[in-house]
Amino acid sequence: MNNWTEVTVWTSTAGIDAVTGMLMDLGIDGFVIEDARDFADFLQDTEIYWDYVDEDLAQEKTNAETNVKIYIEDSPAGAELLAQVNAGLAGLRKRDVAHAFGRCVTELASIRQEDWENNWKQYFKPFRVGETFLIKPSWETCEPEEGRKILEIDPSSSFGTGTHNTTQLCICELERRVRAGDRLLDMGCGSGILSVAAHMLGASEVTAVDIDPNAVKIAQENAEKNGFSLRAHVGDVVGDAALSEAIGSGYDVIVANIVADVIMGMRYILKDKLKPEGTLIVSGILAVRADEVQQSLQDAGFALERRDQSGDWVAMTLHQA
Repeated sequence: MNNWTEVTVWTSTAGIDAVTGMLMDLGIDGFVIEDARDFADFLQDTEIYWDYVDEDLAQEKTNAETNVKIYIEDSPAGAELLAQVNAGLAGLRKRDVAHAFGRCVTELASIRQEDWENNWKQYFKPFRVGETFLIKPSWETCEPEEGRKILEIDPSSSFGTGTHNTTQLCICELERRVRAGDRLLDMGCGSGILSVAAHMLGASEVTAVDIDPNAVKIAQENAEKNGFSLRAHVGDVVGDAALSEAIGSGYDVIVANIVADVIMGMRYILKDKLKPEGTLIVSGILAVRADEVQQSLQDAGFALERRDQSGDWVAMTLHQA
């Protein structure tokens, strides 16, 4: 049985809705909120009971930093989840120009993050995805299998071991869509696993983008492990015109394995960067929000080709209408 680790997300009263909304987009619907203002309001509204409140406790609670606590497994799935949470927080920090949401960082209880990130590796073994790939963590050895390409990955602190439903949905769709010589854009690249898969399927030019500088560094390292150089950019394409221009347009395939709100927020950018006859693959979408995302993309001028589901997660393939 896997152990569970308490993860504290440090935020502010104003940031609670943004943080919990991001967590729910990742399928996390169980969390504990500790809001310092709630305790201060309680003391103010119940003055008759002040004689029964320990003064040191009251001081500690009212001065405490607001936080949201979640619990994750010590496993590859837990590592994927923590990486997604950290990526989501990086996005909140980037967009929080007023600095209203607090620190928006994680802290693991009773264990250093780097130690935890190494502990789960014992569960991550080579495995098959789709018809093409044998995904191998960089610290494992395995024999080649006939008809399969070995994709070597070290996700480090970034999302993308290949074990998550959304990643596998995207890889299977890349198998169906990528053709030799294609130009591909990986929006929200994480560990770079989808960029690597696209290159191994024949894409001649792969461009990766992520809001987290560490993710871009890891993605480039994983590309090198698999024998090619990845063109990568750091930043938020929604609010950075210079970055958007640097990324360019005219892509044959765009893959965006992010979350529902981000996909909807960049729908017109995705349309602008895709060739008229190109293919858009999106995932990271909870099934309960799939209709909303589909309608949003259709309103932006996309037509749905297929919609696949694995567990609670949905991927869609679309083209320009």
